[in-house]
Amino acid sequence: MTRSFALSTIFWACCSTLAQAAESGTASAELAAAAEGWFEASLELNPLRATYLGDGRFNDRLANYLGAEHRAASAALDREYLDRILAIDPEPLDRQDRLTFEIFRLNLENSFEMRGFPEHLLAINQFYSFANQFAQLGSGTSAHPFATEKDYRDFLARIADFVVLTDQAIANLRVGLDSGVTQPRILMERTIGQLNALNQDFPDSVFYGPIENFPQDLPEAARASLTDDFTQAYAEQLRPALRRLHDFLRDDYLPRTRASVGLSDLPQGADWYAALVRQTTTTDLTPEEIHQIGLDEVASIHGEMRQVMEEVGFEGELDEFFEYVKTEPDFYYDEPEQLIEGYRAMSDHVQSLAPALFERFPRSEFEVRAVEPFREQSAAGGSYLAGTPDGSRPGIFYANTYDIGSRPKWEMESLFLHEAIPGHHYQISLQREIEDLPSIRRFGGYTAFIEGWALYTESIGKELGLYTDPYQYFGALNAELWRAIRLVVDTGLHAKDWSREDVLAYMFENSAQGEASAVSEAERYIAIPSQALAYKIGELKIRELRDRAESALGGDFDVREFHTQVLEDGALPLSLLEAKIDNWIESRQ
Repeated sequence: MTRSFALSTIFWACCSTLAQAAESGTASAELAAAAEGWFEASLELNPLRATYLGDGRFNDRLANYLGAEHRAASAALDREYLDRILAIDPEPLDRQDRLTFEIFRLNLENSFEMRGFPEHLLAINQFYSFANQFAQLGSGTSAHPFATEKDYRDFLARIADFVVLTDQAIANLRVGLDSGVTQPRILMERTIGQLNALNQDFPDSVFYGPIENFPQDLPEAARASLTDDFTQAYAEQLRPALRRLHDFLRDDYLPRTRASVGLSDLPQGADWYAALVRQTTTTDLTPEEIHQIGLDEVASIHGEMRQVMEEVGFEGELDEFFEYVKTEPDFYYDEPEQLIEGYRAMSDHVQSLAPALFERFPRSEFEVRAVEPFREQSAAGGSYLAGTPDGSRPGIFYANTYDIGSRPKWEMESLFLHEAIPGHHYQISLQREIEDLPSIRRFGGYTAFIEGWALYTESIGKELGLYTDPYQYFGALNAELWRAIRLVVDTGLHAKDWSREDVLAYMFENSAQGEASAVSEAERYIAIPSQALAYKIGELKIRELRDRAESALGGDFDVREFHTQVLEDGALPLSLLEAKIDNWIESRQ
């Protein structure tokens, strides 16, 4: 090679590198602008989401998300930004930008697919109830702040918007009646009961909480004025709206609801469910394939449960052991507060053990609370509400103390690992604290990743130092079994014409679940088709990736580093998570 040719080659290589860098920078800047532009516009369209994120700019608004105008505006926003990002060449993007590109594109395409189905006509059920959500906000213990007089005035404005949303829901439900898109009757019976529980005189109402708990620095004149204004707004706006919704559901809607419970019984129902399954699991698995995975997992977990039976010296069949752990009084608390105190003690213990398996920890504070009485009857056994990134509101684990005799002690460790630490609290808080991530990734997510991670954390209880009591390990197996059962019964309900009674029979035959919890869970699957599939599908993928990494890296495998790799980029579709972990394994080799 001559010197002149070598210099020429170097020159063109440099120019090519500079051109690629410029191209990459331009594409990256365009992508960042599009992602942040969409996120900002979406917060204004959905002000309640901003509130939950600790952004108070729109705290005086509540979107009429069920209305045609709002739905059209959301569709137009998504169309605008999908066109913008599809005009970006993703090839020169670096790894993080490429993840953002793929996530942003997938989210927008998913939104368009789901707009082909009339979800807005199924405006309320016992699990997704805008009335219950508003009651939580108005209680003063949730996301809407009540620290200043402005906060109180903002909520008064939201009450006016709630009235509009309520009347829109009634109008949509009427259209659904005429077009054959209705909720199952059993769900509306539960919803009517919830609305009836909200129908209280103001001093007895959940909405009276902020009046009972004025900030100490709020002047007396402001307190008196706000008390009068809230009393009037409750009497003239909020309570009448709740009554209208209650009476409409009871008198007009309930008599014309359907006795069936599966989504496949609705127009486009089979396609609707298949689309939900794809989006929930972020896979191409069919309902039939998932149903079979569930049956196989149930059989496998039953085998592990029989080993626990041998360990504790129980003689009998598995169904007899289920009956024993369900009915033995020593496995239950007598008072609701004992359950809450048990979880609070567990919180301190688990946090002291976590460094053995984790190297990154959230800054966000955490606390345990009981589920509020107005929603405890139909709420899950435990749930998590994420805190705000600025720390002004902690992450909250809600434990359900309703029917304390159906809340066994042996389920507590696995439930806490899932809903709290290191499950949802670690994953969601760490994601929101990664300030370098674009907002659509900091505050977005995929159910299969989020719930898959939480279920995976139940499986590491022994590694963490828990499940020393074999009954607690049985509780973990029973929780895992429950997620496997979900694969069977959710697909059974919505793709195989199973009835509610079929689901309950399968649950009682194959698990130790108490009746109150089983009924609540069964009706949850009826209310939110496909959501229950995410847990086991996501957990199976994360476990598969860990097994792959351990096999490939051998003695160089560090479980703490693996957990960091899973969590450090936020929630990902399972296919992108798999590609990321494969790349990490290759780099470590």
